[in-house]
Amino acid sequence: MSFSSDVREELLELKMWDNNSNLLQDEQLARLLVRESFIKKGFINDPNKEYHLEILFKSKKKKEQIKEIIMNFGIVIKETKKGSDYMLYLKDGEDISSFLALIGANKAVIKFEEIRVLKDTRNNINRLVNCETANLNKIINASVKQIEDIKKLKKNNKFEMLPDNLKELANLRLQNPDLTYEELGKMLSKPIGKSGVSHRLEKISKIANDN
Repeated sequence: MSFSSDVREELLELKMWDNNSNLLQDEQLARLLVRESFIKKGFINDPNKEYHLEILFKSKKKKEQIKEIIMNFGIVIKETKKGSDYMLYLKDGEDISSFLALIGANKAVIKFEEIRVLKDTRNNINRLVNCETANLNKIINASVKQIEDIKKLKKNNKFEMLPDNLKELANLRLQNPDLTYEELGKMLSKPIGKSGVSHRLEKISKIANDN
């Protein structure tokens, strides 16, 4: 069964009216009207794919009534036309979760939130991996250019003319092409921070490329 079918099945099992509820009668009635609208012409997409919930209406008046109720519960629902029908829809995960709670689909809320947490975690991991990959590529590209400049200095017999602090860093870079500026700085006889390493490597490159 689809996620949408599971939600509808859960709603159909609920009591039409709960005499033991601590909600005011008007609020119970409002929630019931929204629930019935969803059961009749509602749909929620599989949250593993994308967040989308919609309800279709033949009557503009009914659409406006249900929209007002939903908005009164603090859920900002949008509207559009779908063929000859009027459509209310949500695409925000938190709003969809709130809507499911509003209509009493508590099991669906739990399942939806579990999927949402997993998706968010997966997306955060992917963002971190992409960021790390981008940073690594940046380090590699910079390192390749620095090594080319150092080899150029050696080829043009300019290397020995460098100050001792630049020579030491240049040799470290040649021996450790994959290290970060911070790691290189710690390996120097007189350790410096990454900004200091960056400044010295820029000096080396400038000297290598000066005519």
